[in-house]
Amino acid sequence: MTKTAWVFPGQGSQAIGMGIDLLDLSAAKIKFKQAEEILGWSISEICQAEEKLSRTLYTQPCLYVVESILVDLMRQQGRQPDLVAGHSLGEYVALYAAGVFDFESGLRLVKQRAELMDQVTGGMMIAVMRFDREKLENAIAQTPDVVLANDNSDGQVVISGTPEATQSVIDQVKPKRHLTLNVSGAFHSPFMATAAAEYENLLASVPFADAQVPVLSNVEPLPAVKGDVLKEQIKRQMTGSVRWREICQQLPVENISNVVEIGPGKVLTGLIKRSHPDINLENVSNAADLQLAISYAAN
Repeated sequence: MTKTAWVFPGQGSQAIGMGIDLLDLSAAKIKFKQAEEILGWSISEICQAEEKLSRTLYTQPCLYVVESILVDLMRQQGRQPDLVAGHSLGEYVALYAAGVFDFESGLRLVKQRAELMDQVTGGMMIAVMRFDREKLENAIAQTPDVVLANDNSDGQVVISGTPEATQSVIDQVKPKRHLTLNVSGAFHSPFMATAAAEYENLLASVPFADAQVPVLSNVEPLPAVKGDVLKEQIKRQMTGSVRWREICQQLPVENISNVVEIGPGKVLTGLIKRSHPDINLENVSNAADLQLAISYAAN
């Protein structure tokens, strides 16, 4: 039996103009209006303003809204996943796609998450490419105030911590390439503990239904459907590592043969392709991609 996973990218995948073509669709207009009432600002306007779109405060709600609308349009085509997963912020869209909470509840969570993370300062995140993993893990273990924040693939990770600690790890490992990320703080690390504690108050008030399809969590990349389990996992996400490499490894275990990345860019399908070249990949980032999918199916 052919099984399909839907995956959702997070912060860093945003692109100027994303979602604008969706404004021509009546169902999408309703979601944009609902979002503006909750956020107090326009998604479509921010998606055309490069400086604001790159700021955590705006990036996360924009991605959630655009990706959620694409999920709705996929469903209108009669398409459904057998499994879902999202990278960091993308996990909230995965939970929406799995029916764990409704669009508005998810957006309220994302809004506060973005506000709290935007306020965190003093930390640093560095993407590390082409490195010796054993040497990296040893350096992190021996260096206080730095963690492996995003374990994306065998050849690409992100470390998070104080500027001094992250730079110390880079000096020890000497990777072929590294890049400092444009974020305000040390996301997915213990340095987010204060923000995570404040966030829990809102999270506790939002009911999580059992998922309609299994979800692979960032902090525990094994299939889960129970609402209380999924809530506990998302509670740990802000301070925990994004274990995307393990999510990719789990896909063939779950007999996934097709993966659809829903949202801007092709980062996640790129990572999956490198580790599992036999999995069929599709990207849906705009209305045109959905139309192409309809045409392909008709032929």
